[in-house]
This record gives sequence, C-alpha cells and structure tokens, in this order.
Amino acid sequence: MTSMVNTKLDVKGILFDMDGTILNTKPAYIAAARAAFKALGLEAPTRAVTLEIPKRIEQKQPLPDDVKVSREEFLRVYLEAFHKTSASKTKPFPNVAQTLGALCKKAKMALITMRFIPGEEVVAELRQFQLEKYFTHVVTALDTHEPKPSPEALIKAVEAMDVDMCTCVIVGDSVVDIQAGKAAGSKTVAVLTGLYTREELLAANPDFLINNISELPKLLKWS
Repeated sequence: MTSMVNTKLDVKGILFDMDGTILNTKPAYIAAARAAFKALGLEAPTRAVTLEIPKRIEQKQPLPDDVKVSREEFLRVYLEAFHKTSASKTKPFPNVAQTLGALCKKAKMALITMRFIPGEEVVAELRQFQLEKYFTHVVTALDTHEPKPSPEALIKAVEAMDVDMCTCVIVGDSVVDIQAGKAAGSKTVAVLTGLYTREELLAANPDFLINNISELPKLLKWS
C-alpha cells in the first residue's frame, strides 16, 4: 500500500469504479476482443493486445495496429461482444463482498461505470454476486454527456447521495478515475487490480495506491 498523503481518509461517500476495481473483467475483455477479431476476419490477437484495447478505448487513443478496420466498425462489433460475454465471464475479486459490507457501515456508496448500458443491467449483473445491496446509486455512461475523466458522473453520484464532494473518495483501477476525482475535488484511491501498471497509476498522482479494495478499510478513519 502506497500513500501520497500522511493522514487517513475521513469520508462520507465512496465512489467505486466497477470493471477492474470490484469485478475482474479481464476474461471478458479477452473474449470480446477474440470474438470481434474473428467476426471481422482479422488474425487472432495476442493476450497483450486484447488487454490493451479497452485501455485505448477508455483514453480515446488510437487502437492497436492489429485492428485493421475502422475504429467505428471495430467498436460496434467489440462492444456488442463484450456486453454478451460480460455477465458470464466477469467475477468479483476475492473478498469484495466482505469489504463492501464493512465499508457500507462507514459511508454511503455509489457505483460508476463507463459501460453504455442502463443502470438496471448493472444492478442485475451485481445481483448475481449479491453485491447490488451495497450501492445506493449507480451511474453509467448513459447517464452523462461526458465520460470520465470528466467529473460529471462523480458529481451526479454525489448529488444523489446528498454528501459534499470534499468528503468523498473515488476508488478505481484507471488513470481516468484518478483524473475524474481530481477534477471533481474528491480524494482518490487507485487499485492495481485492473489494466494499468503501478507506474501508470502513480503518474496520475492518486492520494493512495493499493493492491486491491480489501486494503481500503485500512485507509479510512473509523468513528
């Protein structure tokens, strides 16, 4: 656990990213990329390429050279494949339920995802793991005009929870989670369970960097 600040966090709201933070989405990313490449008649991608694709999409960067079709065509096929496989290929990280159960006694909790699906579908996916009960609000990409790193999703979640942004922390596996938190004025905690390396996350200058969310309770002040 790496701290960029000297004090523990005294929070009233916790904003969680979903994919790569509470759910291990890597198998779904891999399956979706392989399905998309096959459907588009492209040579099968390496594992490294399959995991680079969602990072590039998230950061609005050019797709890897292995994607030899237009970005629009690939995204159409890839995102459809991801949505078909995510429910069956995605699983919670170890100890997530126990951690969320402890944290919900400390603060209000909301879930923020960049998936372009209704919140009801997110809740249904979480329900199969009995995780939906820990979140009072869910914000998806359909609920915002601008995705992270815009702070819009965080602002919506905090307003719904009726807490002040300065008393909240965003927890995510991505540099855009950290950027969104800083833009919103919340504290930031990066986790190493997603697609980004320690060096990439440290470059975004989060307040804390932890291995997984089971370490999060240790960062908080408990009354």
